[in-house]
Amino acid sequence: MSAAYVRRTYSVPAKRGMRVTVDGQPGVITSFRGGQLNVRLDGQRHPVPAHPTWRVEYLTEDAAG
Repeated sequence: MSAAYVRRTYSVPAKRGMRVTVDGQPGVITSFRGGQLNVRLDGQRHPVPAHPTWRVEYLTEDAAG
């Protein structure tokens, strides 16, 4: 599944390279697989899967500044 599929199906702004928090832990979206996000959490070497709407907060440019 692609980023476009995830955005359309779950109505989220997900895109590769976007900062997110997953269950309170910050990270970055690295890829999409099977309708899920792969997120590399800060300080970790490998990405973990995350459902696009379950405990995920999408951080926009406005939130950073």
